[in-house]
Amino acid sequence: MNKWQVENLLRDYHWKVESVKIMRETINEINISMTAQYGLQAAMPKAIGDPSDPILKEVERRDRRWKKIHDYERDIQFIQSRLAQVMDDRETEVLHWLIEGKCMRWIGLHMGLSHTHIQRIKDSVIKNLIA
Repeated sequence: MNKWQVENLLRDYHWKVESVKIMRETINEINISMTAQYGLQAAMPKAIGDPSDPILKEVERRDRRWKKIHDYERDIQFIQSRLAQVMDDRETEVLHWLIEGKCMRWIGLHMGLSHTHIQRIKDSVIKNLIA
């Protein structure tokens, strides 16, 4: 991975973790009201692979969602597997707040440093994560 990809992973880490948590909870909920319950359509058999079949569409939607969850988990694991490579105390603190979703200005105010100094520390963190 290059610097820009790792930077994007750091920026997106927090919301991806939260999304995976929420998606895993909601993906297993069953929506029973998907098929017709009354009238002729309820009695008629559905053709397999029928594009108007709501159950098939729901299965396909959930399958796409599971693939998205796996993509997010792969990104999360990439960052988690490299956290130990960051040794410096300042870099560790900046990394912690970045993966918590905080912006550079907030981190700078929290640490008593300018946001440009935080940017330099972040660049160093990214360099360590790539190595």
